[in-house]
Amino acid sequence: MSEIRRDRIHNEYVLIAPERLHRPDLHTKCQKQKGSKTKCPFCDGNESLTPKELYAIRDNEPNSSGWKTRVVPNLYKAVQVELEDISLRNGLFEYIPGVGAHEILIDYPCHDCKIENLEVSDIENWLRSMIIRIDDLKKDRRLIYLSIFKNSGANAGATQDHPHTQILALPITPQSEQNFLEQNMRYYHRHGRGKIEDIVYNEIEAQERVIYNEGNFAAFCPYASGYPFEVMIAPKKNIVSLEKCSRDDIVSLSQCIKDVFEKLSAQLGDFDYNIYFSLPPINTNFENESYIPYLHKNYRFSIRIIPRIYHLGGFEISTNMTINPVAPEECAALLNSVVK
Repeated sequence: MSEIRRDRIHNEYVLIAPERLHRPDLHTKCQKQKGSKTKCPFCDGNESLTPKELYAIRDNEPNSSGWKTRVVPNLYKAVQVELEDISLRNGLFEYIPGVGAHEILIDYPCHDCKIENLEVSDIENWLRSMIIRIDDLKKDRRLIYLSIFKNSGANAGATQDHPHTQILALPITPQSEQNFLEQNMRYYHRHGRGKIEDIVYNEIEAQERVIYNEGNFAAFCPYASGYPFEVMIAPKKNIVSLEKCSRDDIVSLSQCIKDVFEKLSAQLGDFDYNIYFSLPPINTNFENESYIPYLHKNYRFSIRIIPRIYHLGGFEISTNMTINPVAPEECAALLNSVVK
């Protein structure tokens, strides 16, 4: 039987419809780009094929081989830090020049490695590189919103096989995030807690969708999952943003991410996916200034892992409401059945 569930984070509805699982051609196949490793700009030894690095974890000279992570400007950047942040109007038509930063974090030197096969220390390096870039981008007061996301596989939008993450900073706040800040503030004024805090607490209490609950982080298939085997990771204590994590927090989070991917891989095999980090504003402007003083009380960062194993259709595009053919309770049960 299908169910319409409300996603209380995004204030949207999701249709859980197991009957749709049997629809022909619903499944996607994991698609990797065909390219030579010798020409891969992200492989160790090919540093000359990328712009000069902004940051790297290494013990030798910049822009040489022998690194653990690298961050470089995106050659195909969507925004440019050199532009001026000036709002321009022509009647009702308003625009801002595409000011911002668009960077590539090369996750690790290995071209074919998967997260589940990495050492926990490799995932720590990946997360710590993000933290360094967040702290640096914060210094540009024009930048307000930070999007950190990873596309793996053609079905998830990747154009490079080598594992990498994109960091995109904007001078505006996307409407969906602005809506969340407003709704989260209203929730806080009613309950004295943020939405994510209560969702994590209730998921842990319910247990039926939790797939990881150790250390400082929990992972679960959200009650209103928009995608089959979607996983949300969030801290069990108030940590407003990734860069506020302690060293122990990063170790705990790294272990959680590895464990989740081990379970997903055991059930799904080689699969395409997206990861994105939900983070608070990195600077203050007129849109968010009323929320900033309360973020340390009501905002918790989170991570979403979305396997792209089924096709989306016109309904999803026209309504912004997803149809999920596998109930999150079933997904969690399958993931928890994995024996290490």
